[in-house]
Amino acid sequence: MKVIIFGLGNFGMSLALSLTETGNEVIGVDYKMEKVNLIKDKISHSICLDSTNEQAYQALPIKQTDIAVIAIGENEGAAIITTAIIKKLCTARVISRSLSPIHDTVLQAMGIDFIVHPEQEAADKLTDKLNLKNMVDNFKIDKRYSISEVKTPTAFIGKTILDINFRTNYNLNIVTILRKKEKTNLIGVSTTQLEVIGIPSGDTIIETDDVLVVFGLNDNISKIGNMS
Repeated sequence: MKVIIFGLGNFGMSLALSLTETGNEVIGVDYKMEKVNLIKDKISHSICLDSTNEQAYQALPIKQTDIAVIAIGENEGAAIITTAIIKKLCTARVISRSLSPIHDTVLQAMGIDFIVHPEQEAADKLTDKLNLKNMVDNFKIDKRYSISEVKTPTAFIGKTILDINFRTNYNLNIVTILRKKEKTNLIGVSTTQLEVIGIPSGDTIIETDDVLVVFGLNDNISKIGNMS
């Protein structure tokens, strides 16, 4: 995909690098030359311009863009103006960072479906990890349901999924299991990585250090997330 990211602060720069690493063509835009120079050799293109100036967009392939991300985090007014200009000039999918509840309201009124709150989302994710001692990672589907990676409680080790009967006893579905595998690289150095075992069957045995990927209500995930 062709992605243009407006705003190369911590969030915008991290997103630009991550999208580049996963095979996307990324153009980074910022009004500060020092930020543009920091990333210019790491993504497809980086451009210094004022995104609140509609005339400046002539330097961008805005009409050929698949996704436009407004990642501006220092100036709410600039973020809103940039979003409005992009909505006017192209039909790309627009993803906008919100800096406040009022910003949320404005973006929703503009018809922006995908609104991100990176600081709040990072704080919520860390809170989940700190509150649940066995939590590895967590992805919230909505306010009630999540897909979570949970370290295997001691009581589950050596038992099969059928023995544990997750659906009846915990009202959870096991999506998959992440299991440690030792790998040796080209120079002979061994490393341990977590690998997905695929779709587990009822007779799959839970092993020490397994990470269970479960889906269900947050309250039910909390129960096994706090088991010893």
